[in-house]
Amino acid sequence: MIGRLRGLVAEVEVEDCVLDVMGVGYQVRCGSRTLARLPALGEEAVLHVEHAWSAEQGPRLYGFLSRDDRAAYRLLTAIQGVGPKAALAVLDILPPPELAAAVARDDKGAIGRANGVGPKLAQRIATELKGKPLGAGLVIGDSADLSPAFSAPASTATGDAVAALMGLGIAEPLARRAVDQTLASEGAEVDLPTLIRLSLRELGR
Repeated sequence: MIGRLRGLVAEVEVEDCVLDVMGVGYQVRCGSRTLARLPALGEEAVLHVEHAWSAEQGPRLYGFLSRDDRAAYRLLTAIQGVGPKAALAVLDILPPPELAAAVARDDKGAIGRANGVGPKLAQRIATELKGKPLGAGLVIGDSADLSPAFSAPASTATGDAVAALMGLGIAEPLARRAVDQTLASEGAEVDLPTLIRLSLRELGR
């Protein structure tokens, strides 16, 4: 069973990438957050891999840039009604630390922002993830308090900016990449309206 792939980024599509490992191209399904953070084409990347199989699609590889993302994916797909697509959608908008914070707060609305996750499924995720380890030092308690190893992220400007660009019809991977590039060049202190405006400029280059 494949647990990790290390190779050159050969292709990046809307939902997949191809990693060239010693001449063999592995097609790996990834979330948009992962795809947006991949190195440039031709550069080396390492993906932590999870397998899935379905009667309709056969075997498929799912890739993550961190072990914590893969661990969170495993916990999500163990929940009834959460398939690979929904799990990736949740992790696209809530990386493990933010997902831990949302579950600890019982913030079903934050979880329900993921594509394909309705209110009932968001409630089930929030309930069943309590007390589960979502990554190194991230264990969700039964109250709104997080374990001492974790503090909630201070800002959701990135997610808000990506959502705004998606509202303009821009695909999520492109929107997230533009926002990340803008933050890298302008700094994290940029306000939300400016972040959206500069991200649109980045997309027009």
